[in-house]
Amino acid sequence: MFPQRNSIRILLTLLTALGLSACASLFPPEPTSTPTATFTPEPPTATPEPLALTVNGEGITYTEFDAEVARYKTAQEALGKTVAETDATSAVIEDLTAQLLLAQAARANGFTLDDAGLQTRIEALVAQIGGAENLTRWESDHGYGEQTFRSALRRAAESAWMRDKIIAEVPSTAVQVHVQQILLYNQDTAENFLIQINGGTDFDSLAERADPVTRGDLGWVPQGYLLDPRIEEAAFGLGVGDHSVVIATNVGFHIIRVLERDPNRPLSPDAYLALQERALTNWIEQQRQQATIVLAPT
Repeated sequence: MFPQRNSIRILLTLLTALGLSACASLFPPEPTSTPTATFTPEPPTATPEPLALTVNGEGITYTEFDAEVARYKTAQEALGKTVAETDATSAVIEDLTAQLLLAQAARANGFTLDDAGLQTRIEALVAQIGGAENLTRWESDHGYGEQTFRSALRRAAESAWMRDKIIAEVPSTAVQVHVQQILLYNQDTAENFLIQINGGTDFDSLAERADPVTRGDLGWVPQGYLLDPRIEEAAFGLGVGDHSVVIATNVGFHIIRVLERDPNRPLSPDAYLALQERALTNWIEQQRQQATIVLAPT
């Protein structure tokens, strides 16, 4: 759209110049001893494309943003999900905002993907995808132009660098507790179980009645791993061998017991990944609160 507009402006300038030249040939000026100054029009300036989203002064054009929304919807449809336009737009805003915040932090921390580095990555993609024509076809099929693809690739590389830096700072060991629970789906039954435990009934036997397969063993967990903060607060607030009161959650009614505690236990792969994701989410949220984010009207 914008290159076409520039072409029209350039064409009008040329036509004006040609028209003046034609008039000059038909009606030559009167001889004069004083040379006259000639006017040279300034070349037209390119009209900047409007931005749909700006984060700390760095923006995403409407063309790139709309293409990203379309790609998101296509990806969700491939998973069998139908996404409303407003939901797709919100998801893309969240994702692009996070990418821009990460990319800006990467540059502030000394990592910038320069043109040479970007070209190296593109050449690697060309080799991987089987040639430049295949890459061009892929870009077209996914709504990318050459420049928008380069911009997206640069942003993705810089944000990935910062993401890796953040998650690399998560320690591989942590304070952990070995937790067992009794999970029931009726509050009266749960309260009855608690009365029995307080009266001296073995916790383990009641846990086996509630869950004969796992006996309620949740394994070793670090802080920040359990989904419900009430369960986590109880687990890390209890002494070894102690049990909680009945805790109501959306899942059911829990009674928690701590079996063991270790102040520096290696994290399981699943727990380590969960804490890395939590660290990344918290970092993005903190940066978002400090950032200047502008959404243009749609």
